[in-house]
Amino acid sequence: MRIDILTIGEALVEVMRTDTGQALNRPGPFTGPYPSGAPFIFAVQAARLGMQCAAIGSVGDDAFGECLRNQLEEDGINPEFVRILPDQTTGVAFVAYNADGTRNFVFSIGAGASLPETLLNPVLFEELRCLHLMGSTLALSEQAMSTGKTALQLAKSAGAKFSFDPNLRPELMSVETARTTLKPFIEAADVLIPTEEELLSLTECKTVDTAIKALMRTNPTQIVVVTQGKAGCTVYHGDTVAYVPGFCVEEVDPTGAGDCFDAGFLSGWLNGKDLYESARLANACGALAVMKQGPMAGAEKLAHVQSFMAER
Repeated sequence: MRIDILTIGEALVEVMRTDTGQALNRPGPFTGPYPSGAPFIFAVQAARLGMQCAAIGSVGDDAFGECLRNQLEEDGINPEFVRILPDQTTGVAFVAYNADGTRNFVFSIGAGASLPETLLNPVLFEELRCLHLMGSTLALSEQAMSTGKTALQLAKSAGAKFSFDPNLRPELMSVETARTTLKPFIEAADVLIPTEEELLSLTECKTVDTAIKALMRTNPTQIVVVTQGKAGCTVYHGDTVAYVPGFCVEEVDPTGAGDCFDAGFLSGWLNGKDLYESARLANACGALAVMKQGPMAGAEKLAHVQSFMAER
């Protein structure tokens, strides 16, 4: 089975407050469910850009699990690799928006946390081009960490590239722990996509320049894409340093912007675009993602993304 990009992680849906300033500890209206989970937002965006994608995870035998699986099928992602657990419920994230742009969450991860190595169907790795993992997934449990390590070994053995987004979540794993446990993934990555804060925290360096040099000493061929939110990103590869400005848009919902960014960069890179154009595609996907409410609603198809870029 030829697959461009494989990802693994927490499958869930989001249920969100309808307006800003509505706390989660008081009665109030919600909207949803919206299919979600960072790896699945990533996979849907990549699929809408024309990539052949597969996503591994677990859901419950319920309406929320059906919601996510239906979305995957609609986007051409085979839902058979998302296991249904009849004795568990599908993961849910309840989200509230604050006036300053921050968000509050209540998670009930449910079946989404079940990521045993038995989910790693060998057929997925036979002609795999790229494995993409996220630190938020690995931080879920020792089981998820072990499965991530095995997936990385299988991907490398198959000759696939490896992309890693640290996606640090302090509520799941402290930065101190992440420096040690995520190190093998950071060092193995062909493409590393951290925020500037994550880069400095994980390397314990005081400047981006010294952090990049430290990474390059370990993996000289590594591509590092440092994301900078609405300002864009900077790409580092060998002696190349390229700042790629972002797109100015009105933000409606920031959920999934980073996941869509990752999908945009990898889609461009795997399709032979140079690093600047791959990063520009990534910036466009991230910008479009924040313009609609719902984690996957702003993940646009390639033609729409190209039109958006051409207009700017």
